[in-house]
Amino acid sequence: MTLHGLCWKKFQLSMLIGLALVTIPIAASAATNIKMSYNGAPTEKDNAVHVFANHFKQIVEKETNGTVTITLLPNSQLGNEQQRMQLVMKYPIINVASFGGMEAVFPEIFATNVPFLFNSYKAAHIFFDSSPVMAKLRKEFTKKTGILLLEVIEEGGFIAFTSTTPINSPKDFKGSKFRAMDASQIAMYEAFGATGSTLPWTKVYQALKDGTVNGQMNPLTYVIIGSFYEVQKYLTLANVQYSDQFLLVNNTLMNGLTTRERSILRDAAHAANRHTRVFVESQVEKRITYLRNKGMHIYKPTRKEMDLFKKLSTPSYIEWLSEIIDREWIDQTIADARRANNEARRLLLQ
Repeated sequence: MTLHGLCWKKFQLSMLIGLALVTIPIAASAATNIKMSYNGAPTEKDNAVHVFANHFKQIVEKETNGTVTITLLPNSQLGNEQQRMQLVMKYPIINVASFGGMEAVFPEIFATNVPFLFNSYKAAHIFFDSSPVMAKLRKEFTKKTGILLLEVIEEGGFIAFTSTTPINSPKDFKGSKFRAMDASQIAMYEAFGATGSTLPWTKVYQALKDGTVNGQMNPLTYVIIGSFYEVQKYLTLANVQYSDQFLLVNNTLMNGLTTRERSILRDAAHAANRHTRVFVESQVEKRITYLRNKGMHIYKPTRKEMDLFKKLSTPSYIEWLSEIIDREWIDQTIADARRANNEARRLLLQ
């Protein structure tokens, strides 16, 4: 066994012991304590996922009268994305995963991340809460992994570009090198005439500072958390993708709860997500103002420029994804998103 493999085995063993201690009900108290792991710091100011987790914890503990308690483990205390995904598949915990965590076990979820899929927050809410394709994706995900996908958590608004030179349209990417989170973003950058390089979050700031990469894409909250305004002069509000993460619950854990407790967990997850959406969307203009005051030049593309971004990025993304998953997932997602956009427009006009 390699040193890496040995370390991971030790990590699994320590987590198994720890999880057993906190999740098995104690007869004297008849309480179940559940570990909940996620990325980012435990601060509501900077981390919308923590806003969600804290609100979820409060509701569950109140509504169950303490028969179920939640221990929050922010800052990836149970391991990186891939390690935490393995843990939630095997042990009775809750995990909030990004696309990076979902990629290896359920690439079908990337169909919901097609660039420029949603025209508004409302459309995204309608899609993730009630679209037929999301119901199918949830069912398929549980079938493949034994995990329940309860909520798609809004984590920071729509994704924007930051850069060292102005990005007003796709042609401005030509010849640049951008940090990518995954292969899908590399495909997008290449469609714009740039190159993409995957880098872990912890190395992005330095790479931007020393010019290893010229830019990156993230929701505004992460631009602020990462202090990218110190090393990036320009911000382009292209609203590329809806930024989200996934609330995952081990199915064995859920089955071990009472019917009432299971219902409370589901309702609490949705209520916490609604709360988080209001929080995230209330912060958008404040974050733009904050970044402007920090010296960033902020540009919002025209409708014509946005259409060009979409025209170039969407086909390249779909071509990349079609090599990994069945095309029917992509086609149904796009159709359901179109219906969600129309429904959101209708509601906003009422």
